[in-house]
Amino acid sequence: MTTHSLAKITPRKIAIVGAGQAGLLLGCALLDQGYAVTLVTNRTAEEVWSGKVMSSQCIFDQALQIERDLGMNQWESQCPHVNGIGLTIPTPDGKGEMAIHWRARLNAYAQSVDQRVKMPGWMAEFESRGGDLRIENVEIAQLEALTESHDLVLLAGGKGEIVNLLTRNDARSPVRHPQRQLALAYVTGMERSGPFECVNFNLIPGVGEYFVFPALTTKGSAETQACDIMVFEAIPGGPMDRWADVKSADQHLDVCLGILRDYLPWEIERCANVRLTDANDVLSGRVTPTVRNPTLTLPSGRVVMGLGDAVMVNDPITGQGSNNATKAPCTISMPSCARVTSPSTRHGCNQPSTAFMRATQSR
Repeated sequence: MTTHSLAKITPRKIAIVGAGQAGLLLGCALLDQGYAVTLVTNRTAEEVWSGKVMSSQCIFDQALQIERDLGMNQWESQCPHVNGIGLTIPTPDGKGEMAIHWRARLNAYAQSVDQRVKMPGWMAEFESRGGDLRIENVEIAQLEALTESHDLVLLAGGKGEIVNLLTRNDARSPVRHPQRQLALAYVTGMERSGPFECVNFNLIPGVGEYFVFPALTTKGSAETQACDIMVFEAIPGGPMDRWADVKSADQHLDVCLGILRDYLPWEIERCANVRLTDANDVLSGRVTPTVRNPTLTLPSGRVVMGLGDAVMVNDPITGQGSNNATKAPCTISMPSCARVTSPSTRHGCNQPSTAFMRATQSR
């Protein structure tokens, strides 16, 4: 039997398009397993850090453990702990009283690290582990080039036009319109709400939802700071849907505080001294929950595989986006990538088959 030194074995080449929660985690994990990994994104680390806030992520212990296992928990000691869940429903008479209110501790803490902190740090980590990080826009021509030079190409960009190349799976996407108008603000100066930190959910029947929790965000060009993330989910066209004419970050915050005054007096009491962490720390928009088909066949016949929220965009009401994105690399696990070398999974001479890709995503 002929043996070969591992140093002389040519590693399988994997390309990932998208430097978000799923793409960067998988990229670093694959590097640790000896794969040659190229990661392509359209923004530098500096552009991400100094750009607009992207999400309201809160990651719970099961997903945090994946980050720990991969050595990707660089901010765990700095980030505030979320130790519980609180739920409040106001009375329907509009008097500003609580009909239901409870708080309970989690078995293990959750945490929220602003993606503008996490993604630049992970990009540096990816390169330090030997990854090839490329800053460029990706369209069909670039995907063709990547599929020609790599054994597997994964599309992990959850937002932007590139993910729309993965077609909608109508059978698994019963909703065709956004279910909520979303808005958020990162703030400092909020008073604490109890003996332990919670994700405080407020459900207002017929109006929408508001929840708030502590997080870690950017400060200046290189530092971090604790903050709170205020998240509003308004029923479209309802009385909480107030952001259409907002022109500035300060006006955005004023609208948010006005909603708390109108519906949640126990929450506005905490906000006497709140201020935005900076002018980039507000966001509003709408998301349609969508399941996309997990593969894209290019004009050449080569195939690209979707990953994370490029394939499944959750209804924001469920709050599962960042947690599912963390777990998604586990479905494209190291054994799965190893099977790229198996003849039974291959499509032509260079790629795993479409059937293999679909079966992997269906797990």
